[in-house]
Amino acid sequence: MIDLKVLTDAVGDLDEDKLMGMLNDFVASKPTEEEAQSVVGACQQGMAKVGELFESGEYFVGDLIFAGELLTQSIDILKPVIGSDKSAKVGKIVLATVEGDLHDIGKNIFRSMSEAAGFEVFDLGIDQGPSAFIEKVKEVQPDIVGMSGVLTLALEAMKKTVDELKAAGVRDSLKIIIGGNPVTEEACRQIGADAFTTNAAEGVKICQSWVK
Repeated sequence: MIDLKVLTDAVGDLDEDKLMGMLNDFVASKPTEEEAQSVVGACQQGMAKVGELFESGEYFVGDLIFAGELLTQSIDILKPVIGSDKSAKVGKIVLATVEGDLHDIGKNIFRSMSEAAGFEVFDLGIDQGPSAFIEKVKEVQPDIVGMSGVLTLALEAMKKTVDELKAAGVRDSLKIIIGGNPVTEEACRQIGADAFTTNAAEGVKICQSWVK
């Protein structure tokens, strides 16, 4: 079995060669889906380490972006063993970073993991206002809307989006999940979302529970 601590350190140290080598060997060993999920978790812990090093000033924005790319590559390698072979889609998610926020690392991780779990994900990108959500919801009629944000001002944008989804008459048919650093249970209630998460793997589990 793969050494999860070494894997976490490889992500945290931005050691691309070591990380890709470990993941390719792991996939070749035909692991179970459960083992693959624990590897995804170890990669996420590595990302948390990157975040800490960024906050302490040891890493810079470029390192953060590179780490996000590494994680996306990692999820792509792991997709065959985390359940992406399910050809029938389990549900649809409309996803975006809300208006005023340009962060997308967390959103991209969530998208990759949701796709691996069998969801069809419509990613609108970053800095998206309520009208973009409403338009896409009317077009594809998703089961779930996911809103991401890292800045505190994202909470206000999330509330505005939920209010406008209600005003447009499409809120009742949806489950709404919000994610990102500033989200809390209290914020979730005020915004009017159904669930919140700061962990992509947990977010995917919540979404899976909604479409069963």
